[in-house]
Amino acid sequence: MKAKIRVRMSVKDAYYGGDLVNGSRQLDLFGDVGTELMIKHDGDEGLLKIYKEVEFFAPVYVGDFIEAEGEIVKVGNTSRIMEFKSWKVAESLKDPNNPSSAKVVDPPTLICSATGVAVVTKDKQRINHSE
Repeated sequence: MKAKIRVRMSVKDAYYGGDLVNGSRQLDLFGDVGTELMIKHDGDEGLLKIYKEVEFFAPVYVGDFIEAEGEIVKVGNTSRIMEFKSWKVAESLKDPNNPSSAKVVDPPTLICSATGVAVVTKDKQRINHSE
């Protein structure tokens, strides 16, 4: 089971000089994707318990379009292990003479990957997968 989200990084996402976006913003996106996965799989948002093996590969700036994707790779009794990745799919050209100029990033640039573990207690699991 997979889920994905695409968002544009805005000025409110900028944390460092030069309009650089904090890497933790990728984890926010992974959290949203993980929540969608839990709703699809269990009928409940669940609780994201831990991120493991987080790795950053490229910077993200204001104006970049980021696509984050997640997949449930293992289902336990109450735990769901998910793998996440995010890519830069479009970026601003930062041209002072044409501030709205942008381009598609082809192929997309891998930004971040992580593994996450979510928990959905038995009493919250509304979808029966044994049927």
